[in-house]
Amino acid sequence: MRIPRAPFAFVQASASSDGGCATDCHGALDRADHLRDDPAALSALWSNARVVLLDDAGRSAADSTGQLLAPHGHEISQGPGGVGAAVFLGLDHDGGGWFALAAALTAFVAPQWLDLRSAATVWPALDAGVFAQACALQHWRGRHRFCGACGGAVVLSRGGWLGRCEQCGLEHYPRTDPAVIVAVSDGSRLLLGRQSSWPPRRYSVVAGFVEPGETLEQCLAREVEEEVGIRVSRIRYFASQPWPFPHSLMIAFVCDWESGEIRPQAGEIEAADWFEVLQLPKLPSKISIARRLIDAEVQRIAGEMRAGLA
Repeated sequence: MRIPRAPFAFVQASASSDGGCATDCHGALDRADHLRDDPAALSALWSNARVVLLDDAGRSAADSTGQLLAPHGHEISQGPGGVGAAVFLGLDHDGGGWFALAAALTAFVAPQWLDLRSAATVWPALDAGVFAQACALQHWRGRHRFCGACGGAVVLSRGGWLGRCEQCGLEHYPRTDPAVIVAVSDGSRLLLGRQSSWPPRRYSVVAGFVEPGETLEQCLAREVEEEVGIRVSRIRYFASQPWPFPHSLMIAFVCDWESGEIRPQAGEIEAADWFEVLQLPKLPSKISIARRLIDAEVQRIAGEMRAGLA
């Protein structure tokens, strides 16, 4: 059976995908929440579990060919390393456990270390998805060692998914920052913009973080008007993608131009313009939902144009 190609990094394609943006509603792993409070079960899994080792820069151990090198637990230690040392990521389709662990806590030597962006371009969806999960959790754990309310030390439990302040008892959980990303069309063209920090001539769709007290749709309309000065309508959901750089969730939409002229936001947008679908500038990497969003809209607009000529 042909395995459908994932539409972008860190997700698996739906088995019924026909080349569109369909993604599997099941994650790379069964996160097995019921096991997080069961240290005995996690210890029993450890010996034959795969362990994603991350260095201090968030890079994963890789073999000589650049693929994921996740040793079994028994190859690096006798157990998960005590409360909070290893993060329990979940179970694979065969029931095998997966953990993440700081490489500095082991004596394991890897042929090389690979960053997440590089891995996303060459690793299978499951491996890249597990790496993304491990990376996001590593970032959260490294920046929440102390309580933001009282400054007390935070102790991890529940397989590494819960932090509790030893001083005031406040609970801390891994965070995800939602951001919207949107393809705006005027019927025959796409609105694309660029920031000055990007590679020369590279353009992409508008994106921005959701602010407190607003819906995803309100955020979308606000960001587009703030960044390029136009108003939009007919907002439709497209797909979503975890984006662990360091801990975002990209929620993609398409919408229609309603009114206004393009006015790039000073200090934020270097340039923005309408682009014909057959004359596009340099676009984002195919690991991102931004690229899939653009490609899908180009395909839709081009198809409507061909139908109109028929």
